[in-house]
Amino acid sequence: MKRLSLSLLLFAAAGAAADSSGVIDIGSRRELFVDIHLIGQMRGAHLSLAKPVDAGPVLQLDRPWEGAFSAYFTVIKDGDRYRLYYRGVPKAGSDGNSNEVTCVAESTDGVKWTRPDLGLYEVHGTRNNNVILANQAPLTHNFSPFIDTRPGVPPAERWKALAGIHSSGLVAFVSPDGIHWRKLREEPVIPSPKEFVFDSQNVAFWSDADQSYVCYFRSWKRIQGINYRWVSRTLSKDFVHWAVPVEMTYGDAPPEHLYTNQTSAYFRAPHLYVGVCARFEPGRQILTDEQAATVRVDPKYFKDCSDAVLITSRGGNRYDRTFMEGFLRPGLGWENWVSRSNYPALNVVPTGANEMSFYVGRNYGQPTIYLRRYTLRLDGFASVKAPYNGGEIVTKTVRFQGSKLEINYATSAAGGIKVELQDETGNSIPGFGLADAQEIIGDEIARVVAWKQGCDVSRLAGKPIRIRFVMKDADLYAFRFSN
Repeated sequence: MKRLSLSLLLFAAAGAAADSSGVIDIGSRRELFVDIHLIGQMRGAHLSLAKPVDAGPVLQLDRPWEGAFSAYFTVIKDGDRYRLYYRGVPKAGSDGNSNEVTCVAESTDGVKWTRPDLGLYEVHGTRNNNVILANQAPLTHNFSPFIDTRPGVPPAERWKALAGIHSSGLVAFVSPDGIHWRKLREEPVIPSPKEFVFDSQNVAFWSDADQSYVCYFRSWKRIQGINYRWVSRTLSKDFVHWAVPVEMTYGDAPPEHLYTNQTSAYFRAPHLYVGVCARFEPGRQILTDEQAATVRVDPKYFKDCSDAVLITSRGGNRYDRTFMEGFLRPGLGWENWVSRSNYPALNVVPTGANEMSFYVGRNYGQPTIYLRRYTLRLDGFASVKAPYNGGEIVTKTVRFQGSKLEINYATSAAGGIKVELQDETGNSIPGFGLADAQEIIGDEIARVVAWKQGCDVSRLAGKPIRIRFVMKDADLYAFRFSN
């Protein structure tokens, strides 16, 4: 495999970095409070992880070619249509066995899903099925597609995918429509060194921030005698020749088994990579044999448990584990505490004017297996939260482009937010001080901040400033400067 220059690719950072004077250029990007990247000071407030809202089941995986071990879901919004891709396999078997197929479902709203009768492959005695790939083991084990947004990509290759396990390496596929797929070439584009196993979902996308294709995939890392399910990353300019992979780091966070990383560029702030991923707890058995029998789980699949956690990255080989707590707990019911259940689908997608959704596989290894939807407000993975007694944050020194500042926020009826703009030394800028600020009360995705003199901040564009948010009983999810 031809290797690309490490200096050009591997350590390119998608997030805004401080210049030699310590100023972070945020331009007109939307910035979310999912980490401490832009927080300089915080008093009385804290970062708070969101609680997803349960929106109910959306798809029962009960077709003969689907079944109890369906997994590795990918949800993609393409214009006014949604696509759901997943592995179907009714019985447990070795990774990449011949019974595995790749299926697709479709939706116009992300809520109601249907299976198209495609007639592409005969499976279980019928062509009336939604199978887009069959008889191509082991590549049907974990087929993971995306829409290629790279400028100038040929229409016949608008859709791309990676698939494979250790024995095959990762093989590239292309498609004009997301239904009819062909191999880009027969040999793998990412071969299989011994430390890379590829045995879960290996995700890729075109990154405008990195100006490269990015692939996050399963690897292993040995720490104090324990082999942890880990994540590694590699980049490519052409989807064929990939750089030498590097392990991801997690800062000071304790090591955990991350079974699927589900990393993607957040659709409203693509410089920020977000993953709602599966945290696996091997050997952490909750169910007794009797309880397992009541939910009819496969006898080999209740010795462990898992939940979902939030991970983020601003490029390079670092993840931020700002929140170690569970983003989505397994919940009530023995059926939710089995091995490899609660695995989130790849991608968070918009499903309303103020709403986004992610999807989670439930009841793995059981005849009742299905996909469930959860919702968040736009940008609402986490927030800066201030209590009734009040709190505030001051950003690091930033440089912006635009003429107005808008925030995504929510307050109680008694709460509020005021915004002050400061110079780089922390002094209030005349006309933009706290005494001049109009208090903001309510719950809005995009509220323009105003002072006595109005909302125009264009005279400060390109200059180093700090932003002070003074809050009471309020959440601040995101902000951006715009025109």
